[in-house]
Amino acid sequence: MRDVSHNVDQLTACGLSHVEAVRWCSLLNDWGWIDDALVRWQKITSELLTPSTPFAADELMYEWNYAQHRQQQLPCPAWIPRAEEVEATHLAHWMKSLGFSAYEALHEWSVHHPEEFANKLAEALAIRFHSPAVRYCDTSSGVEHTQWYAGATLNIVESCFQANDEAVAIILGDLDNKLDYLSYGQLKALTARVANGLAELGVKPGDRVAITMPMTADAIAIFLGIIAAGCSAVTIADSFSENEMAVRIEITQPKCIFIQDEVMRGGKAHGLFAKIAMHQDLRAIMLRASSRRQIELREGDLEWEDFLSANTRLNCVVRSPEHETTILFSSGTTGQPKAIPWDQTTPIKSAGDAYFHQDVHATDVLCWPTNLGWMMGPWLVYAALINKATIALSPAIPTGRAFCEFVQQAGVTMLGLVPSLVSEWRKHDHPAGLDWSSIRLFSSTGECSNANDMLWLMSRAGYRPVIEYCGGTETGGGYITGTLTKPAVPGLFSAKAMGFSWLLMDDQFQISRIGEVFFEPPAIGLSNRLLNRNHHDVYYAEIPRGPQHQVLRRHGDQIEELPDGYYRAHGRIDDAMNLGGIKVSCVEIEQLLVQHPAVRELAAISVPPPGGGPEQLVVYAVLQAEVTLSELQIDMQQLIKSRLNPLFKIKAVKLIDKLPRTASNKVLRRSLRNLYLSTEQGSSTP
Repeated sequence: MRDVSHNVDQLTACGLSHVEAVRWCSLLNDWGWIDDALVRWQKITSELLTPSTPFAADELMYEWNYAQHRQQQLPCPAWIPRAEEVEATHLAHWMKSLGFSAYEALHEWSVHHPEEFANKLAEALAIRFHSPAVRYCDTSSGVEHTQWYAGATLNIVESCFQANDEAVAIILGDLDNKLDYLSYGQLKALTARVANGLAELGVKPGDRVAITMPMTADAIAIFLGIIAAGCSAVTIADSFSENEMAVRIEITQPKCIFIQDEVMRGGKAHGLFAKIAMHQDLRAIMLRASSRRQIELREGDLEWEDFLSANTRLNCVVRSPEHETTILFSSGTTGQPKAIPWDQTTPIKSAGDAYFHQDVHATDVLCWPTNLGWMMGPWLVYAALINKATIALSPAIPTGRAFCEFVQQAGVTMLGLVPSLVSEWRKHDHPAGLDWSSIRLFSSTGECSNANDMLWLMSRAGYRPVIEYCGGTETGGGYITGTLTKPAVPGLFSAKAMGFSWLLMDDQFQISRIGEVFFEPPAIGLSNRLLNRNHHDVYYAEIPRGPQHQVLRRHGDQIEELPDGYYRAHGRIDDAMNLGGIKVSCVEIEQLLVQHPAVRELAAISVPPPGGGPEQLVVYAVLQAEVTLSELQIDMQQLIKSRLNPLFKIKAVKLIDKLPRTASNKVLRRSLRNLYLSTEQGSSTP
């Protein structure tokens, strides 16, 4: 490291006192002999930087320390695991037991020996089978139709209740951040009351039952109770509009629905029960969020308290591994969402990823602001409960200070998030003055991360790692991730997920350093059917064989491979986008916004902000009537809020004389993206 004795003024400009700046410079000069930048950074983060240090000083130290790395375009880790931290991980235990010295070797084994991997994973998670598997990975019908744990019988809910009955299953915060605790025994009893209540209502194994409500202890018990009863949980996000709910109900045809009367957000009540008014034949079990408004039930509907069975004994209906347990929805490149069934092996993928990559132990407290309507909701349930850990739930708005205070109060050890949350926390400095020392790690998914935001986040907890984690509803977890056995670089992934093989290919289907992700099945968690599409056509059709003549499956993400085994995400390569951590199709947005009377045609695109980070929505419109841009954007935002999702925000509306199209008349959204980046941000596509 270069001599920094003349940088006292720079440090004071960052917010340090003169005395402190002089002390820092003295220490930095003492460390100048250290050639290894990673060792230097460990000393800087352990002896200089604290969560209360002005972040400008963190940035300056980071830039100084990694000046040569930046010149050579090498990854710049902000967290370097110590030997004892690595040795304590589940991954290290697996490597030791199998005789591997590096994660990459363990990963190779996991994908080339799927039978042994699936068996060892089920044993590690203590998955409860009623009859054992004949084959742990049966590909006799082709990898598109892989059967995991073939011949076995189970109900995955039983594997969620292997912790001691007195252990804490859920920590519940209220709006004043007062905490309540629900034990595993209490959650199990409530789950049983739901499962038995469904049977008493006449719902039979194999039936579908919908749920749309916030992530609460009741919601988790309902979700598990539906599956314990041998039924399939149709999870619908409570933020959806009436029309979006109707589409999902029509696709799945549930026998009944669990729903709250209203949802409280920011002290305001938003009607929820009213959104199913058109479905007179759909029986509802209603939970009341408050007593302020009396919403009358329809004929045949039930109050939550009247529905619950008095029987608290949990008797789970045993089914085959491929039995449908959950239906989630993921937008593709057409207007209608894909209905993706999860079977009983998908939770093993979710819990397995948490076991390996978030390194969840029974002593952990997991907090991830999400909803059962998004895959991270069910993921969180299985990730915590199968690993005998604790879920922390707060009704506070995740972007606010109160939520950050809840993280401290609940002693959260693994905090999950989407990058846009970090941006909001940083903008208002919400963690200021809080003690986040209980946090072992963060985990980020749903959007591309801004590296500087992630460096800021790590600094607020004394430089704990961010595990970048990316997958999809159709994977049941991640295909690319971080790992606690390798240094964490802000905004970058460091590993392929255990048991999951994939490669990058360009437009000509040639192996590429930056390109589209193609999966190499088999992999636990991968979907093998869709309710409303042809699964083969969506994921396999018209894809040539891989370099070893292997079957490839399309996914749609664009990834760049970097030096030293790191990866950077570049968002979607198809016509889908992630907005606020939610996957949605361009077509779905376009079909809604083109209804504006002033618009002839339009195209919706997503663009990265300067410096990287969560995607932003931009609309290019061709007009047929006069309207101001500000009026048009306000009108379009209102359409999205009322009929699609209030979480989707329009960054900008741009006018264009003619949309660029292919010879077959398809809109060239990539051209519009390049146009926006070059004209508005002065750059080209990454």
